[in-house]
Amino acid sequence: MFFAEGISEISHDEAVGFLLPRHYSGRTPSISKAFGWFANGNLEAVITFGKPASNSLCEGVCGLAYSEDVYELNRLCRTENADVQLSKFVSLALKAVAKDDWIIVSYADTSMNHCGYIYQATNFIYTGMTAERTDKFTEGNKHSRHYAKDDASGLRKVRSAKHRYVYFTARSKAKRKAQRKALAYSVKPFPKNANKNYALGYVLPPNVIES
Repeated sequence: MFFAEGISEISHDEAVGFLLPRHYSGRTPSISKAFGWFANGNLEAVITFGKPASNSLCEGVCGLAYSEDVYELNRLCRTENADVQLSKFVSLALKAVAKDDWIIVSYADTSMNHCGYIYQATNFIYTGMTAERTDKFTEGNKHSRHYAKDDASGLRKVRSAKHRYVYFTARSKAKRKAQRKALAYSVKPFPKNANKNYALGYVLPPNVIES
């Protein structure tokens, strides 16, 4: 079913088949819903939403009462030469999940020089940066966004700091107001080095992927 402007909900397998060879993470995220942008019958961009694996994250955004509503916009990717209006694509996908009353969190990875321009253009709330930290890992459990280190306690990986954005999808003004009031993070101005905001409909240059 097409929602508008070439937007259609796609299957988990379709999303994974598109993302794995293209997204810098090189791994499959949790996918609850996925949408594709089609042009001339070809899939040119994919956006996915999934439940975060961390309960502390789900509870930390707006508290325990709204933890079940928290989902992550965890992938946004397009083909290299696609003429895709990514901000419009994101906006339409957000409208498509509005009936679910989700609280959506998404991150822009500083290690990839991302600031979250797309999120700024689509009215996400900026809530600052996560802290950089290190985690233990094994050789078979590397994450492509992390930088391996050796220390006295064994192999570790650095989880880079990320810009954090939040969006409330609920159609009900009362529900959005209640969720927004419960937001545990302080609302902050957009990053100062990200004042080149993308207007709705802006087409990203080749090889620029924000999420």
